[in-house]
Amino acid sequence: MAASIRLQRAVKLGNVLLRREAYVLRTKGHRTFILRSQHKGLCSSFRALSAQAAPESDHHNIIKDTEKATGAGDKHEFQAETRMLLDIVAKSLYSDKEVFVRELISNASDALEKLRYVRLQEGAEAEAGAEAGAGAGAGQRLDASALQRPLEVHLATDKQARTLTIQDTGVGMTREELVANLGTIARSGSKAFLEQLKDNEVNSDVSSIIGQFGVGFYSSFMVAEKVEVYTLSSREGSKGYKWTSDGSGTFEIQEADGVQPGTKIVIYLKPDCREFSDEETINNVIKKYSNFVGSPIFLNGKQVNTIQPLWLMDPKDVTPQMHDEFYRFVGNTYDRPRFTLHYKTDAPLTIRSLLYFPEGKPGLFEMSRETDVGVALYSRKVLIKSKADNVLPKWLRFVKGVVDSEDIPLNLSRELLQNSALIRKLQNVLANRILRFLHDKSVKETEEYDKFYKDYGLFLKEGIVSTHEQVHKEEIGKLLRFESSLKPSGEKVSLPQYCSRLKQGQRDIFYLAAPSRQLAESSPYYEALKKKDVEVLFCYEPYDELVLMQLRQFNQFSLTSVEKEMRQDKESDDLSTLGSDSLSQSEVGSLMPWVKQVLAGKVHSVRVTKRLDAHPCVVTVEEMAAARHFIRTQSHQIPEESRYSLLQPQLELNPRHPIIKKLNSLRTSNPKLAELVIKQIFANSMVAAGLMEDPRTLLTSMNELLTIALEKH
Repeated sequence: MAASIRLQRAVKLGNVLLRREAYVLRTKGHRTFILRSQHKGLCSSFRALSAQAAPESDHHNIIKDTEKATGAGDKHEFQAETRMLLDIVAKSLYSDKEVFVRELISNASDALEKLRYVRLQEGAEAEAGAEAGAGAGAGQRLDASALQRPLEVHLATDKQARTLTIQDTGVGMTREELVANLGTIARSGSKAFLEQLKDNEVNSDVSSIIGQFGVGFYSSFMVAEKVEVYTLSSREGSKGYKWTSDGSGTFEIQEADGVQPGTKIVIYLKPDCREFSDEETINNVIKKYSNFVGSPIFLNGKQVNTIQPLWLMDPKDVTPQMHDEFYRFVGNTYDRPRFTLHYKTDAPLTIRSLLYFPEGKPGLFEMSRETDVGVALYSRKVLIKSKADNVLPKWLRFVKGVVDSEDIPLNLSRELLQNSALIRKLQNVLANRILRFLHDKSVKETEEYDKFYKDYGLFLKEGIVSTHEQVHKEEIGKLLRFESSLKPSGEKVSLPQYCSRLKQGQRDIFYLAAPSRQLAESSPYYEALKKKDVEVLFCYEPYDELVLMQLRQFNQFSLTSVEKEMRQDKESDDLSTLGSDSLSQSEVGSLMPWVKQVLAGKVHSVRVTKRLDAHPCVVTVEEMAAARHFIRTQSHQIPEESRYSLLQPQLELNPRHPIIKKLNSLRTSNPKLAELVIKQIFANSMVAAGLMEDPRTLLTSMNELLTIALEKH
């Protein structure tokens, strides 16, 4: 009872408030405003009700079954090779049937943008005192209702009737426009509208008009048995019309009563396409393709597109929370972005992009180059491809986000990109901007960048290997990090930092590949450069030296492995000063031919070197990195003799080392033991160089050597 009394009182109060409100209609030029004045005791205010004001209730639907065809129908035939082109559009042009929803929403958005433009144009002319209006169509002024109605797109599904309805409150069409725009395939009303604006040299932002080719409407015949279009132009004195076709080559136009301003499309679905009469299916398609269309989209009375297109907003207006939500939406992930790049430019291309660098580590599927990943490509807020893998280079596949460019030409179905040269330019612009962004992070936020490099450095190295232009390789090279012989273990340096410390006259950036720092510092190849206090970069990953070999040079300094530097060293060819603790020149002269004879078929050449101290010998090949890669990947397919023939290893002996001096005396006192020793130390050198496919093969010869060595004990 009490609840009933409270309800009656609320109704009474509402009636009083309504009676005390005054509504004032004001006209300025040709723009009409509704102003609401509320009683001073409640709240005095005037507010202009914008055409874009959101409905107050959660449910808002303008789709009504009020249209009724009147009079005889006027039949027409489609132009432009009608039946053949209809078959192409309906069967071959689109890879997914669901894109017809995107195309029809895009057409509806075009109609809204045309009406918005004409409103602004007529308002400007009225303020300037112009006597005649202008715009697309016949040239009459807009109807009064067109100046104040909200610009919206509505969809409705009906499972029982197996229909899908799409209605907009846009500019609508006259009878002539119906014939012209829906009677000829590949005739685009939007394209003609833009051309007319260009011819009239009208200065206005009409970039949000999406249509380009005029075939989007016909994609509805992929799923439709019959399509009905009801339209009423927004011009004064216009009549309503009904357009009907089953896609077989003809269409019919009739006058119609009860048509709301704008355009309404009713699609009678084929039995095997009944899923498009399901609300959840259409909701998913809208969110996938049309979530960022500028005007509100309602499905069965509920607004669907609620997420803002952040990439079009001012970066200062976007909060971290908004970035987090949007990143999870476009990335289909649950972590947060580590870095955010909000990039806008108008030259050399018009680009609006929002790119995210994930906080989490890369997933297993992201590591594969075959994974279907990439940023989402939009054109004027309409999704073209959700995973456009050609917008960014493949090595940047971990980057998530959105790229929107109105300069990208699209094919008729908006699914494949037409101009590969332009796409390459877009890719280069974005890749260069990302590299500059990451370089700035590496300089200004060193700690955060180091964490990023630990997780995603592999992708940067892939970029160097897969990129062909040297300029791009070196830009990526700035981002690489390696441990240095001059820095403590765990501290990494960049290539620019290395170059800043080069010794006078040094023209090379030296690097050494080894599984760990301990092995690197004890490597025979590092000995000579260590004595000279020359900085060497340590590469611990198997692919690092391959990356540096592909990079070749940085800032005009050659990237050189210490093994290659040792092989090319000419100073060690001078045997005039071997030292008092060394074999004599005559002993060296007789030892080298004997070693080459014992190791025939394995070594390409034998020489002595003065660069070694702690090691008896070392093996060098022309390109050590390539040789190691060959051993890891292909050597198992080649016999051992052919393997040595390809590698052409050079054995360099240290004439001051006790093993080499003892070996020289063993040649005459115990030839068998001497042969086993030289074979063993050669094998040891091959293992140290990383050129031995399976070190277990050494066990047999090592046991034989130990047996002979221990015979006297």
